[in-house]
Amino acid sequence: MLKKLFLLFIKFFKIGAFTFGGGYAMLSLIYTEVVENTRWLSDKEMKNMIIIAESTPGVLAVNTAVFTGYKIAGIFGAVFAMFGVILPSVIIIGIISLFFEAFRELKYVSYAFGGLGAGVVFLIFDAVKKLNKKNKKDAFYWAVLCLSAAAAIFLRINVIYILIASALAGLIYSFVFLKIRGSEKSGG
Repeated sequence: MLKKLFLLFIKFFKIGAFTFGGGYAMLSLIYTEVVENTRWLSDKEMKNMIIIAESTPGVLAVNTAVFTGYKIAGIFGAVFAMFGVILPSVIIIGIISLFFEAFRELKYVSYAFGGLGAGVVFLIFDAVKKLNKKNKKDAFYWAVLCLSAAAAIFLRINVIYILIASALAGLIYSFVFLKIRGSEKSGG
């Protein structure tokens, strides 16, 4: 049990220490560590966990760490994974706060953050690619994807409303599709 707890802490410490740009940028590394490397979660479990983590209050990376830790080693696993993912930020912020005035004036620091900003875009893209690889890509999928993108980009509709509308569309589609499919099978 201690070995599992230590491994959870180390894996999530690594995730917290080596990703910048928030939860979405961390998704690629979280996916690599918990789905591909350790096989703690399946692809489907990871997607479901992200949906749950986004639906609950709190930071995506912390929620994901807590859910993964709990699945692997119960309440202690949740605690160890949570501390693992937040400790690097606490350490980094603590160090930066000691030197903040001198630190923020350095042009090389600003250049470094500019480069990190570009890298974060790739991390988010990589997470989307990994999480999307096993989705069934039928006409309904593409319609929801395109309409969601258009609603967010052109109409500037809040993403919460887009997610709610997408979920409702999925429910309605499944009921209609299943009803039509069921009547075809029964010959009616």
